[in-house]
Amino acid sequence: MDKLVESVLTPLGYDVLEASLKSGKSPVLLVRIERKDEVPISVADLERANRVLGAHLDRLEAEFPERYLLQVESPGADRPLFTARHFERFVGLKAKVRSSEGNFTGRVGLVKGDEVEFLLETGEHRTLKLGTFKANLAEWPDRPR
Repeated sequence: MDKLVESVLTPLGYDVLEASLKSGKSPVLLVRIERKDEVPISVADLERANRVLGAHLDRLEAEFPERYLLQVESPGADRPLFTARHFERFVGLKAKVRSSEGNFTGRVGLVKGDEVEFLLETGEHRTLKLGTFKANLAEWPDRPR
């Protein structure tokens, strides 16, 4: 799903943070995007992405449930963090982290290559390698980053 959505939205200047089809009585295709230039997402961006992606998906209707709702959103307050650049942008802010070493909340610290350091409230530092954990912002910056 991600690759299909990325193939449509990447040329428009968007990074796809999430693309998932939530099944149920009324299936929802949820797509979360951000701008490649790191300018905050506007309503116009969401409308454009929805319109272009919706038109493309309408041509591929055989791959999707008969009826679904396309929902294109900005990352929001619990924004997922995947890449080194994501963590660099939010240094100093709290992130909720889920890893095989346990779950914790810590402030994003130094980012060195593919490793991210977190400072826990206990004063402990944990360094994890990208791809071995999942993280979401636990607080929102006071100004766009």
